[in-house]
Amino acid sequence: MSGLLVVCAVSCGTSGGGSVPTTRSATIAAVIKGLDNPFFATMRDGLVATAGQHNARLSVDAAAGLQDTDGQAATLESSATQQEDCYIVNPINRTNLIQPLSHVRKGTPIVNIDSPVDQNAARAVGVKITTYIGTDNVAAGSLAADAMAHLVPRGASVVIITGIPGDATSEARARGFREGARGRFDVVQTIAADFDAERARLAAEDRLRASPPVQGFFAVNDQMALGIDAAVRAAGESGLVAVIGMDGIPDALAAVKSGAMSATVAQYPYIIGQLGLEACLAAMRGKSVPANVAAPVQVVTKENVERAQANFPHPVEPFNDPLVRLLKG
Repeated sequence: MSGLLVVCAVSCGTSGGGSVPTTRSATIAAVIKGLDNPFFATMRDGLVATAGQHNARLSVDAAAGLQDTDGQAATLESSATQQEDCYIVNPINRTNLIQPLSHVRKGTPIVNIDSPVDQNAARAVGVKITTYIGTDNVAAGSLAADAMAHLVPRGASVVIITGIPGDATSEARARGFREGARGRFDVVQTIAADFDAERARLAAEDRLRASPPVQGFFAVNDQMALGIDAAVRAAGESGLVAVIGMDGIPDALAAVKSGAMSATVAQYPYIIGQLGLEACLAAMRGKSVPANVAAPVQVVTKENVERAQANFPHPVEPFNDPLVRLLKG
């Protein structure tokens, strides 16, 4: 686990806009996935910026990488001994943070962002998740299928490139895409590429040489979509094979603008971080926080990519933040 510590302000007082009313310094600890992926770096930025806006004391630790399940758990275990006032967790998989969460002081709010904790397994060891905040990944995968249906002919052969086997986010996006494909185009193969651009490039190269001919690729994250795009260009298939990613990272937006990628389903990690911090603040003030808060998603194509770039890291369209009213109340 690579430690990253960010402290925003030294205390939370009773004065000022959205600060937490308490007689001592209230602390929030966030444990997130690795910052080698720009998605999680942007999520960190949303956490940090929102903590600063609310005069909240925040520490952020990031995993060394997307496979660092034990290291991430060890860092949360250490943080749990500090008895923070709220925990924000972005687990690498559904279960790797459950054991350390069982050592969090009872009654402390636990905000789960982006990648879901297995709620049944958590309850089995006495862990109550206050709220889950993240993208509806099944719905996001369905949006990607809608975009693909506008790019390929009916009955076209399309391949899904997934992340790490067993990753809940990857599986949900792929499931939504398959469901959205029915009666429109055929998903002829699903290939795991571990969220890695180079693995995705090699997988796409192999698939482009196979039969039936592929007319579209859907990657469950943008980094893999960029790798696929490299393979498509190398094969001389640019403009003939649709490539859709997911996340809306800056490099993908640039690729959509240039025509290298066909589209990306943009989610907003900055907003996920913002909502996670706001949920902690609301819960610490005794407010009733919704059990689930859906973060916004937006399909970005060549038609709206310039607006998406101008608004980054915020959504293309205005977003109605459901937690703001809790902090104002």
